[in-house]
Amino acid sequence: MIEQFIEISPNEMGENAISLIGKEWMLITAGQEGNFNTMTASWGGLGYLWKLPVAFIFVRPQRFTYQFTENFPNFSLSFFDKKDRKILNYCGENSGRDVDKIKETGLSAFKSPSGNILFQQARMQIECTKIYSDDIRQSNFIIPAIDQKIYPQKDYHRFYIGKINHIWKRK
Repeated sequence: MIEQFIEISPNEMGENAISLIGKEWMLITAGQEGNFNTMTASWGGLGYLWKLPVAFIFVRPQRFTYQFTENFPNFSLSFFDKKDRKILNYCGENSGRDVDKIKETGLSAFKSPSGNILFQQARMQIECTKIYSDDIRQSNFIIPAIDQKIYPQKDYHRFYIGKINHIWKRK
């Protein structure tokens, strides 16, 4: 399982975070072995905050993954090759409440040495511990047109900042 990967530091990642998340997408996974969910996301980022390497993600409360992200201290971000785009599409179009995404996509989940859920098919995975969360609020939009366009139903995301603990790259 983890033997397929080598651990690298955040400084060795060598990836463009804007393209990686915004164009290639990722799976956000939270929970523990036997009790987890994953969802596709194209919003988020990687950076440096509070003297720590961090990742930040956004999850709407109505998403099934939300309860796992809320109830567990860690989450992982998994990035895949272009040939696996169908996995990301499926996990973004279907809810774990209704289907077994792992079975339906053929994903092979495994527990990392830290206890997070990772996937054998991923080319890179980031393990994070939550250090901060907050909700997007209508009153905080400086450009109201963004709120009107992105949140016409006022279904605001919660965002999480996670300290990056491990980055695993496929060998």
